[in-house]
Parts: sequence; structure tokens; C-alpha cells
Amino acid sequence: MAKLLLGVSGGVAAFKALEVVRLATESGHAVRVIQTHSSKRFVGTASFAALSGAPVLSGEFERDPLRGSFPGEPIGAHDPASHLALVGAADVFLIAPASANTIAKLANGLADNLLTSAALAAACPLIVAPAMNNRMYEHAATQANLTLLRERGVTIVDPGVGRLATHGEHGVGRLAEPAELLAACEAALAPRGAWAGRRVLVSAGGTREAIDAVRYIGNRSSGRMGFAIAAAAADAGADVVVVAANVALERDPRIDYIDVESAAELAAACEAQAATADIIVMAAAIADFRPAAERDGKLSRSASDRLTLEFEATPDILAGLAAARPGGQKLVGFAAEHGAEGIDRARAKLERKQVDLIVYNDISSEGIGFDSPDNEVTLITVDGEQHIPRAPKSTIATRLIEAIEALQP
Repeated sequence: MAKLLLGVSGGVAAFKALEVVRLATESGHAVRVIQTHSSKRFVGTASFAALSGAPVLSGEFERDPLRGSFPGEPIGAHDPASHLALVGAADVFLIAPASANTIAKLANGLADNLLTSAALAAACPLIVAPAMNNRMYEHAATQANLTLLRERGVTIVDPGVGRLATHGEHGVGRLAEPAELLAACEAALAPRGAWAGRRVLVSAGGTREAIDAVRYIGNRSSGRMGFAIAAAAADAGADVVVVAANVALERDPRIDYIDVESAAELAAACEAQAATADIIVMAAAIADFRPAAERDGKLSRSASDRLTLEFEATPDILAGLAAARPGGQKLVGFAAEHGAEGIDRARAKLERKQVDLIVYNDISSEGIGFDSPDNEVTLITVDGEQHIPRAPKSTIATRLIEAIEALQP
């Protein structure tokens, strides 16, 4: 996992930075925190220290008990310069909230406190998340400073619109949500270019099985998870093909798409692409059964209040791909289960389907899964399990890419 350095400047939104630390540490990242002196008027250092498991620094000449190390690392042999040591060891530096004053200092290269000194010495990705009153944010000076930072390669996580800290005020300036901030950090940490030359096949969406010329049986899958995985693979430099079953989401120009409707069409498309794929991720929600016979035309409502349909099993696409895959190909399946025993069924699916990794999620949990921007999953391999707590699907996708990369050849 990564080493995340968090800089907290003054503002009411400093309380949200606590949640960033909690989410990051739950995801397995090591976190150190730098607070400006004004930020401590809103949140004390003890709170950040408790969540990160490491002392918080504020002053340029303040001694660091960990000597520049992150949690889980051995303590250094000598006392380093804190503004160089912490950011030098960090994989990513997030400043959240970033006040108008701090943004102005960053844009102009000022280094008058520990946070801005560390930022000036940063060789790792720097992410800045503004938070302030809307009039301050919309001021030409602030906008010019943000533009300058972007031009220098700094990632800016734009603030949201809503209720502001001052009573009765509403507008742009709310700090982005903690999960979004963590997602930005993990996106900056993605192994960009590591999958260059690799070909990745992803299935996404949900199949529809025709009853008649008008009606079908389907599911609520939006394709968001599959599309997020495809984007993360493209970020890593792969050539990506997505077999999209009834997905209405925006398309990524870096990715090739094959649109299908039914399980049979999805199977044919995947089989045609599979032989040349280095990695296959089957994220689509594929119907297990379909009407045994499609009715011609449209079924009319009869005098009866009942309609009986006979169903037949669809082909087991995942098992078929596993049986036919060439040596070295990595195959990932999904298990959307319902209820407490779902993870046991997902573990059994890993062995039964003969795949390298199963992504399990409990669709009985509110706010995750089908047609939701968030997910919560457990990655299951023969070597063990890794739980990823609720996060945006883009974050889940990045973590999955990392897990696939770690699979034994």
C-alpha cells in the first residue's frame, strides 16, 4: 500500500480531513499529517494522531519522533529535516482543505511554514483540494492561482456546491467528499504505463433475455463497475476492449467497445476476443436463465390473470473462458451475492470456475452494487482475501488493478 502525506490548512472543512485519514488507513495506506497552526483552531492534532497512528507535525523546527518514517516503517537513524523527509518518503501529497491563503503560497512558491515547505520540495504527485467561501473561491486571484498550479502538473480536486460554513450562505467552495479525495490519491498512485502492451478484455452491464418482441428479463446493472475497471486498466497503459451489455454510460475514447444485448451475444463477443487477451475481467451481470422460446410478436393479455414461462439455463461464460484460456492469461470473475452466506458461495465459485480472482460484493447492503456510484467488495484468491471498504467504484477499480498485478504468473 501507499504512503500518503496529508497537509491540513485552516478552515472549518478540516474536520473532513479526519475522514480521509480513516478511509485511507482502512484501505491499508500509511498516513502522516502536517497541520498548519491555524488548522489546529478547528481540529486538534490528537485526533489526527489517533487515526493515523503517527505524530502530527506543525512547525518547521519541530522534532519528529518517527524521524521522517511512516507507520509500519523502522524509525530512521537520525533526525532529518522534516519538510524534506516526510514528503521525500511519501508516494502522494494531498493538501485538504487548501485555503485561499495556502493556494496563493503554493502558486507563488512561498515556503513560510512546514506544509508549504514540504509542497515546494515534493517530487511525488501533489493534489490540492480547495475549500473556502464562494466569493474567495471565485475571486480572479484564486482562479489564477489554481490555473497556475494545474499548469505545473498539480491535480486540483474541485470543491462542491452547497451549504457553506458561514450561516445562511450557499455556493461553490465545499471541500470535496473524503472518498473522492482518497480516490484522487489512488488514481495518482495507479501504475500508469505498467500495463503498456497488455490487452485487457472487460465485460460490463447487464444482459437482457427476450420474452417477446417487446418484453425482456434483465437486471439493474448499470455497467459503472465494469467501465471503471476499463478506465483504470487504460490508465495503466493497457489496450482495453469492453463488451458492453446495455450500458448507457459515457464512452472513453481510449477504449474500444462492443455493444451486445443478450447472454448469448455477450458470450460470442467475449469468446472472439479472449484468445488475444492477457487479462479478462468479467464484471457484467449475466442472466443465468432465459426464456426457453422467444414468442413471435407481442404477447397479448388474455382473459387469464396468469402467464407461465419456461426457462432454460444460459451458457456458463466464465467457466467456458477458463477452460479455453491460454497459458499466462489472468481471469477475474464477479460474485454479486445476497446475504451473510454470500461470501461462502463466492469462495466456492473461485474453485468451481477455476479463475484467478473473484470480486465478491453483498448486494443486500444499501448504497452499493447495482446502479450505485459506490461499492464494497472482497477480493478472493487462493492465497487469501482482501476486503475493500465502501468507496467510489473508481477507487475499487484501482485497487482491483493492483490486486491483479500482484497475482502470481
